[in-house]
Amino acid sequence: MRYEVNFVGHVQGVGFRATAHRLAVEQGIVGWVRNEPDGSVQLAIEGEPSDLDTFLDNMRSRLGGHIEQEHTVQAQERGGYTGFEIRH
Repeated sequence: MRYEVNFVGHVQGVGFRATAHRLAVEQGIVGWVRNEPDGSVQLAIEGEPSDLDTFLDNMRSRLGGHIEQEHTVQAQERGGYTGFEIRH
């Protein structure tokens, strides 16, 4: 399963991408995270649905105070990622 998530709020400059990277590596999630010009953070993650849900729950528990809105799209397609990267 693939989730594409856009986080809106005070999500840049607070360690959001580093936290996503650390959690993804710990939990075996593949994909990427990047800051967007509009101040949001975009995330694309792939894995088992339950693992993706756990990853997002962990992100919310650590950074929920910075997240004002979260938009998630689920997709069956896979990007063929082999790891997790912070994109610039």
